[in-house]
Amino acid sequence: MLQENSTKNTIYSRFKARVETMPDALAIVEDVRSVTFGQLDALVNSILARFVNKGYMAIGICMSHGINQIAAMLAVLKSGAAYIPAEPSLPVARRDYMMNMAGVELVITDDFCRDPHAVKDFPDQSTQSGVAYVLFTSGTSGKPKGVVVENHSVVNYARAFGREMEVGPGDVMLQYSICSFDIFVEEVFASLLNGVALAIPSKEIHDGSLDNLMAFCRRRGVTIIDGFPYLVADINHQSELLPSSVRLIISGGDVVRANYISHLRDRGIKIYNTYGPSETTVCSNYYRIDNAEPLADGTFPIGHAVDGVQVAILDPDLNPVPDGETGEICITGEGVARGYLGNPPEQKNFVTLPDERKMFRSGDMGYRLPDGNLVFLHRRDEQVMILGRRVEPEEVENVLNQYPGIDRGAVRALKDEAGLHFLVAYLEKNDYFSLADFKHFLAERLVDFMVPEFFVAMKSIPLNQHGKVDTRALPKILKDKTY
Repeated sequence: MLQENSTKNTIYSRFKARVETMPDALAIVEDVRSVTFGQLDALVNSILARFVNKGYMAIGICMSHGINQIAAMLAVLKSGAAYIPAEPSLPVARRDYMMNMAGVELVITDDFCRDPHAVKDFPDQSTQSGVAYVLFTSGTSGKPKGVVVENHSVVNYARAFGREMEVGPGDVMLQYSICSFDIFVEEVFASLLNGVALAIPSKEIHDGSLDNLMAFCRRRGVTIIDGFPYLVADINHQSELLPSSVRLIISGGDVVRANYISHLRDRGIKIYNTYGPSETTVCSNYYRIDNAEPLADGTFPIGHAVDGVQVAILDPDLNPVPDGETGEICITGEGVARGYLGNPPEQKNFVTLPDERKMFRSGDMGYRLPDGNLVFLHRRDEQVMILGRRVEPEEVENVLNQYPGIDRGAVRALKDEAGLHFLVAYLEKNDYFSLADFKHFLAERLVDFMVPEFFVAMKSIPLNQHGKVDTRALPKILKDKTY
């Protein structure tokens, strides 16, 4: 993984600037431990001393969430290497594949960082176009593919985040995401580089009840919560637990619906819907939703492009489509990643334009509103045929989530014994639910072939480690070929 020399515009150099201007300000707080920016930088150097001048270009990070983990990442970045994050709970075979694919020569663990001691300050070897990290996402081949992100892309995103969200010293961000998802990058680097402190709960609190998580936020004065829509929906459902210190909530990684923020709107909290693939460095679009009306399907636009990034709606020949017409969401600018490791088939989604700019074809479909804001519709490849007609399961999901008798719903397309698709709705229903009324509600809003054939009541819809519906964990419905 070659690191190219270039002018400083790196994660560590921006962090160091914060250290120099606010060394005694709080940087990270756990439940029983905290460090200032100056103390965190000293810990960075003590970890770096253990592998400095080894010439490593890719270093794995497999650690418990906390102060040492963040210090280790900064140490890797300061050395000029890229970090490859992996949760300790990740299956060994998948973790080994990731580390081997990235050419990892050292894996930093919790034991590696124990017993820090004071050392001198080492030169910063990071470079603007050097690789900052590699995040592994699902690939069509069945094996994860590594997204290679450079330092300057993260720095640009941190600047854009600071300007849009108006965050800075005095703010405290909850660190909730797993390390191998790009929300983690937003939580950590878009915070520290803007002088925002991190609050990192213990694993017991993180994996426990919402009550305990919100109590941690209250103790630590959290002002910003950043997470998947389902976390936002859970907070909305028990909004009385939300500390008064929270002034900003950011939703990303999936579609956010109006009923996910119905109670939070009354709290005077800024709420943002964000959009962007990992291939474009966390987010490419922002849209404030606490003061906005939802679209007809109960979702919200994804809004405008972040600073330093351009987003266009294009046809298959990469020509712009008129406002209101559906096309593919395509992204250029500072946020676009270098590409994938190992040149997988998906590498074709990174396109070099005639003017030498790099563009990422997201595979997501959307359109532009008259006011210039963008709307995400669905994945390009998730259409199914039902009775000879094209159906987007996500469209059906958007409609059923507007029914007041369910707290959360998911729609999936399954195949019967003849190989034909049918729709199943998985529902977390509440006391207002009536199946007859629900079917009537759907019939008024969907054509008949779009209404799910089966409805499965669930106490809780399972989520994967990225906070999205875990399709593999949903009950499988069997249907014979007698129609």
